[in-house]
Amino acid sequence: MSSSPDATSRRNRRLALAGGVTALSMIGLTFAAAPFYSAFCRATGYEGTPQIVKEDAAAKGRRTLRVAFDANVAPGLDWRLEPETDAVMVRTGKTMTVYFRARNLSDKETAANATYNVTPEVSGAWFDKVQCFCFSTQRLGPHETAEWPVVFFLDPKLETDSSMARVDSITLSYTLFAAPDARASVGSKKGAGPAG
Repeated sequence: MSSSPDATSRRNRRLALAGGVTALSMIGLTFAAAPFYSAFCRATGYEGTPQIVKEDAAAKGRRTLRVAFDANVAPGLDWRLEPETDAVMVRTGKTMTVYFRARNLSDKETAANATYNVTPEVSGAWFDKVQCFCFSTQRLGPHETAEWPVVFFLDPKLETDSSMARVDSITLSYTLFAAPDARASVGSKKGAGPAG
């Protein structure tokens, strides 16, 4: 029982179409994975990702934890970043403001983005940021210095999480990277000017 050439050709076309759709779907899922993973981490605190909130804590807790600060600059960005204090003691539910000092060490305007996380990773679900320089691209002129506030609190609900019972210190860490569009946008500003 053999198939006619037309039936074989149709089956091959359907198979090729199904294979093409599968390949395109896999490529699309690959590109979608990074934003979905990022959103998942922000929503759950997974991998030490602090939560971003719009308002301060409604209640004060009972525990006091040490929050330490770490600042790094990736290769390729001629900046310095340092916390103004190494650590603070924070009562759960109490809003704190700390400052980070940044300095552009280069002779040109540059822009940077900050990545951040907290350790131990389990604390990410309870570390809430209200305001942070890491929420947007930062620009500094040649040799310019800036002080950037970070406003945060530790959610008092962490007191009910058994995995946080033995945690008495949290480290908030930042790394600054050259902004991907910094070279193009900063360079185009220098060439722009009044006509005539």
